[in-house]
Amino acid sequence: MAGTNEQQHEQHEQHEYQHPQWQYAPVPAPAPDYGNGYGYGYGPGFDPEPVPEPEPATPGYVVPEVPVSAWAVDTRRATWISRGIVLCILLVQAGLSLRLQGRAFVDEALYIASGHYQIGQLLDGTAPPTDFSGYFSGHPMLYPVLAAAVDSVGGLAAVRLVSLVFTLSTTVLLYGVTSRLFNQRAALAAAALFSVLESTVFLGNFATFDALALFLLACAAWIIVRTGRSHPALVLLAVPAAALAPAVKYAAALYLPALVVLAVLSAYPYRGARAMVRGLLLGVGIVLLLGSVAYLSGSLDGIGFTTTGRAHGTDSALSVFRRSAEWGGVMLLVAVGGAIDYIRRARMGEMPWALGDTPGRLRRTALGLLMCGTALLAPAYQAHLHDDISLFKHVGFGLFFAAPMAGLGINRLMGAHFRYPQLGIMVWVAALVTGMAQTQSLYHPPDSTQMVAAMRKVVTGQGKGGTYLAEEFEIPAYYLRDVTGWKQWKSTFGIDYTDKDGERHTGNDGFKAAVREGHFDAIVLSGGVTPEADQAITGALRGNAKYRLLTVLHSTDDYGSTTYRIWVKQ
Repeated sequence: MAGTNEQQHEQHEQHEYQHPQWQYAPVPAPAPDYGNGYGYGYGPGFDPEPVPEPEPATPGYVVPEVPVSAWAVDTRRATWISRGIVLCILLVQAGLSLRLQGRAFVDEALYIASGHYQIGQLLDGTAPPTDFSGYFSGHPMLYPVLAAAVDSVGGLAAVRLVSLVFTLSTTVLLYGVTSRLFNQRAALAAAALFSVLESTVFLGNFATFDALALFLLACAAWIIVRTGRSHPALVLLAVPAAALAPAVKYAAALYLPALVVLAVLSAYPYRGARAMVRGLLLGVGIVLLLGSVAYLSGSLDGIGFTTTGRAHGTDSALSVFRRSAEWGGVMLLVAVGGAIDYIRRARMGEMPWALGDTPGRLRRTALGLLMCGTALLAPAYQAHLHDDISLFKHVGFGLFFAAPMAGLGINRLMGAHFRYPQLGIMVWVAALVTGMAQTQSLYHPPDSTQMVAAMRKVVTGQGKGGTYLAEEFEIPAYYLRDVTGWKQWKSTFGIDYTDKDGERHTGNDGFKAAVREGHFDAIVLSGGVTPEADQAITGALRGNAKYRLLTVLHSTDDYGSTTYRIWVKQ
């Protein structure tokens, strides 16, 4: 019985222990503590590594690519700042030009007066009093007509303002060309330096062919550079401006080859050898258009008389280059320095992390030679002619092409991130002071106010049948064109006179014979332009009962005095 009870008790305990409600899991033994008392248990001296989060399918922000730039990033803000600086440069240039004042120069009077006669021919068919195309340095139907039309509205001051608009526009186009070739910093430096040059400031208040011709060359250069990355045929857009420039002023043809080469070099980084097509298209287009204009215009003897067949002078080649260095040496020196540094290294390294192709050394060398060499064309040609007439104007044409490289030179002088801005400022101030002094010494037209007033009284009393001899006769002929005709005025540069006995006299002998016979109704001499002829005429007037001295007029300015002597026929 007892055994039976013990067996039942053991079975009950086993059943009770195995019941799910009463079953307990055994408690595991604690792991060894290797975490310096913190109980991490991952090994001695190590913290658990965080589990990385899965990467999103699309990133939340993408860093933009750094633009390839040689010097600085041209942002929209930088563009507007640059435009503001350009506006300040133009204001300085305008102020420098407008400070030059005075009566008409001989060239201004000649071109404007001839334009009035050309307009008369267009309106009513009246033939001009002389063949102006025979001795003009540009086509007489282009700039003279424009100048005369403006003169009819606002006088000489308005015509000079038109020249100022052309020179200011040239500076803006230069900024665009340089910005396209290099960058905005170099463009600002080029525009600032070009704006204070003697030739730029002078032409800004000078009513002749030059400002318009320079503007047309600048316009052609801008179109060429602007279309460098486009279809090659778009370079033909520059043909009208390029062809019109030498029509306005024949000497501008000297720079047409530079435009053709620029058309190739500006597209070479993008098209390689195929850029030659642009140069070919531009050259052929210019030749065809110029040939058509020359054929339709007929005889233009002035091209040979004033440009291609110009008589040689007596100035030495050394003196021509020396004068050229005085008027443009600062810019040319900076341009040469910029070209050398540009050939040596394409970039200054302001952004060493910026990747991209740089212009090859061959292309950089060609561009530097083109820009600096073009600046020497006018001095070299006039040194060949041994003549420095109008050289102070002509150097400005070549310096326009050198200006982009000069801007780059100033940029390199200042260094990366404007490290040495004082160097660029020093160069600009030197150019400014030099330009102001030179223009002030060159720009002093004769004060003809009193002379013109006195001659107006003389010619008004004689009507339009008189004959008048005058030094620089273009000035009184321009101011008195309402009461006299062009053919009534004779120059002291030369004469071909036949006396009453039928004998022919030329040169100073011709002046003496004409004065002895009382051929002229009035004579105006100043002694500063043709001194030998003046002496011959004065000698013939001495003791001549047919003439009397009407008045002696003195005018004095900062550069000396001018004395006008007026004789009238008794």
